[in-house]
Amino acid sequence: MKLKLDLTIVAILGSLALGLLLPLDGQAAEVLDVVTKVAIFLLFFGYGARLSTEETVAGIKHWKLHLTILAITFVMYPLLATPLLAIPDGWISSAMKIGLIFLCLVPSTVQSSITFTSLAGGNIPAAMVAATASNVLGVIITPLLAMLFIQGSSGGSIGAQQIYNVMLQLLLPFILGQLSRFFTAGFMLRHKKRLKYLDQGVIVLIVYGAFSDLRTSGVWRTLSWADVAWVVPITMVLLAFTFWFTWHLGKWLGFTRPDQIAIMFCGTKKSLATGVPMAMVLFPTATVGVIVIPLMLYHQVQLLVSSMLANKLGSEEGPHA
Repeated sequence: MKLKLDLTIVAILGSLALGLLLPLDGQAAEVLDVVTKVAIFLLFFGYGARLSTEETVAGIKHWKLHLTILAITFVMYPLLATPLLAIPDGWISSAMKIGLIFLCLVPSTVQSSITFTSLAGGNIPAAMVAATASNVLGVIITPLLAMLFIQGSSGGSIGAQQIYNVMLQLLLPFILGQLSRFFTAGFMLRHKKRLKYLDQGVIVLIVYGAFSDLRTSGVWRTLSWADVAWVVPITMVLLAFTFWFTWHLGKWLGFTRPDQIAIMFCGTKKSLATGVPMAMVLFPTATVGVIVIPLMLYHQVQLLVSSMLANKLGSEEGPHA
């Protein structure tokens, strides 16, 4: 089995390294901050403009499956984050601890959820609706969950101002994008591939800015081997458990095999494309670089594991119990 090199991941890792090696400071950093905020606004405007209302309404009929996936994303994962609150402050940096919790609150991906569901022979229309619904609702639910879980943790402070920022920088452009579909739907469809590169470019820009600020602020010096010792195993265990649980949950609830596949691949994903901009809005810029590390690690491994599982499931034949 050949694993395709993800150029987006390469670009993200490159921007991470560039931010640490060649950080911006002073007025240049301020300009980058403004450019990043505008880019995030345009990113979510694009998300809204590309979402077909008709397809969403048509797919909502399979409500039991969608509710199952949403419950996994916004109920099960946050519950799995609860034990992380008990990690003593001295054992791990506060920013990394917040990053682990934030990882559990981020919505599902759209593109990879649908892609892997398709490769594995799953219910593609259901995956499209469920993954899209997760992202749309996540714009509202994730900040509220962050306020609930992170407000009381060490170094965590999310309040009315952060929620206002989410509404202004994420929800407002998304709604404007939806309202603009009468004028923009055709353009979005014709330039779908090019706009994908634009989306990826925004993520790369955000990552560069976050790690540039991480370097200039000196927060990176607070990281230790203890952070790595906590983050890597927690992320791996979380991924392994959720893949196992979501697959068996589909069986326990009596879903068909195609639906099981959709539940597993949509339920276990965490969106880097949505999570990084949200982190940029919710948290101080100086700490974002650390906070998104668990999400970035989880994202890379979820793609690798999903690729192997999708190929395995897609190659299997005959009925499965």
